[in-house]
Amino acid sequence: MKDYSEDHLLDRKVKIFQPDDGYHASSDAVLLASAVVDVKRNDSILDVGSGTGAVSLCLAQRLKDKNISVCGLEIQPRLAELANLSAAANGFDFVKFINADIKDCPLPFCSFSHVVSNPPYAEKDLPSPNGSKSAAHNFSSVPNLGEWIKFCIKMIRPQGYFYMINRAEALSEILYHLHGKLGGIRILPLTSKSGQNAKRVIVTARKDCKAPTILCPPLTIHTPGGGHTPEAEALLRGGQSISSFV
Repeated sequence: MKDYSEDHLLDRKVKIFQPDDGYHASSDAVLLASAVVDVKRNDSILDVGSGTGAVSLCLAQRLKDKNISVCGLEIQPRLAELANLSAAANGFDFVKFINADIKDCPLPFCSFSHVVSNPPYAEKDLPSPNGSKSAAHNFSSVPNLGEWIKFCIKMIRPQGYFYMINRAEALSEILYHLHGKLGGIRILPLTSKSGQNAKRVIVTARKDCKAPTILCPPLTIHTPGGGHTPEAEALLRGGQSISSFV
């Protein structure tokens, strides 16, 4: 009997297999994928902490005509296995997922044009009793967010790009670890509804860049009635790039 379900992303354009009892991707992954920009032909993308592969699969769908390569790095073997099944089911032969710990990564440093990550964010929260969810949400193999960011930076090639989504409360720590290492930082606050404080932020940056930091206007996800705003609909279902709106 199968122990996983077939779900869909981007208005059913992308199949994704996810465990019945374990971590499931959220809209954060789709939003993060939409933030990846300036992708050129033959570029390479690394998805650090790829989970069930949602970020990578969304990127593959949007960029499949650019002859890119996408690699996901995931510590949970079952999630990496399901992500590879998803890549095959979608015909994305340029996407692969590796079961590995970032502390013992088999990939060479400074080798990716773009490094994207939706890391564990519940550093101080009580871990879930579900082992898969706990591993996805709470730091286990590395002690903190700083070590995670340090690894991501090491994997970026010269003039390559960094992308991360996290809780808004983690912004000061993210900026601390990027300072002096990456430039051209852009901060995009994500608000659930207009007028509310941001609960999430997307932070992008670039290696070997001296451009100043930019705080973008917030992107609002839901209308007062609870549906998606037109901008969020274009990202979450249409698969558009977030650069169309910020």
